[in-house]
Amino acid sequence: MDKKELGSTGIMISPLGLGTVKFGRNEGVKYPEGFEIPGEAALADLLSLAKDLGINMLDTAPAYGSSEKRLGRLLTGQRKDWIIVGKAGEDFVDGDSIYTFTPEHFEMSLERSLKRLNTDYLDILMVHSDGRDVENLSDALVEKMQDFKKRGLVRAIGASTKTAAGGIRALETMDAIMAMYTENHGQEKPALDYAAEQNKGVILKKILSSGHNTNIQKAFKFAFSHPATTAAIVGTINPEHLRQNVQALHEFL
Repeated sequence: MDKKELGSTGIMISPLGLGTVKFGRNEGVKYPEGFEIPGEAALADLLSLAKDLGINMLDTAPAYGSSEKRLGRLLTGQRKDWIIVGKAGEDFVDGDSIYTFTPEHFEMSLERSLKRLNTDYLDILMVHSDGRDVENLSDALVEKMQDFKKRGLVRAIGASTKTAAGGIRALETMDAIMAMYTENHGQEKPALDYAAEQNKGVILKKILSSGHNTNIQKAFKFAFSHPATTAAIVGTINPEHLRQNVQALHEFL
């Protein structure tokens, strides 16, 4: 699987990334069916398969339960093999999401993520979204994100967004966005258009609508039809689903 540069960051990523929500959380999720969180031996096999299939990007967050801690153990000795996308701004506590978008919280959150992941840097750090993207991307928060980059704690910065205005705001001041773009959700297209014009990075999320869209080939084809799309994150703990996702991608890339 050929790697592509994320915007102008110099970070080379596979067009498919592996989402790891299911590595550590099965409460308060929006998938069509419930699931058991796998043991770490099964996850180690899944990561090995992902690597064999050419995937080099993993997406995690503090809100994904024990995902960060488990990845910290699972990736021992493999850190240089992976591009890790992390987030800050959302925590999941006692069944509820708690959002905090202050610079002080982000400092704490990043330090905690680095410790959990057993690494001294993240490749990409995204601001998590509660839907109020423009409001949350304050000058002070963006300055803190840029400071992380200057200190070498992260290689690139951006925001996971839910609005076109928020995506454009993030791209004006940072390197990349993680947006949703499907046939049934085109609201964020103006942000993708802006990214294409400015050579900024775009990673798509939820292109299978959290498992509700079963036409994998059609979903991938639409997602990558936009010239700004560098990669898509798809979460799975099923090895066969992972193989199917890669095959669907190979059919038109």
